[in-house]
Amino acid sequence: MVTQTYERGIGRRKCAIAQVKLSPGSGKITVNGKPYEDFFSRYEHRRTIEQPFLATETMGKYDAEVKVTGGGMSGWADAIRLGIARALVKSGEQMKPVLRQQGLLTRDPRVKERKKYGLKRARKAPQYTKR
Repeated sequence: MVTQTYERGIGRRKCAIAQVKLSPGSGKITVNGKPYEDFFSRYEHRRTIEQPFLATETMGKYDAEVKVTGGGMSGWADAIRLGIARALVKSGEQMKPVLRQQGLLTRDPRVKERKKYGLKRARKAPQYTKR
């Protein structure tokens, strides 16, 4: 029987879904097989992904292998952050209050609103003409 040496966490944001596999290691984060630095060029996105590790002071203690589908860059970064935070809670329950206090365990429920008929977008109406 093989013992499991990793924890899983799933994060979602907008249309993005991130499946995170967290295992003890040197702090290497890979997203869809590439290092996350190559994947995310913007500093804000990299900082977002590192937030759970910085909050729990576990930077460099875990390797994260992430598979992301759907959405775009910002959605991916937030989904990965939630997935890492959930996996950290599974690996050690003492991290939960710290992550909860920083708001890293709360899923952001905002998604794009559907377009309605008679309108140009979800709420933008065509210009009113008097004559």
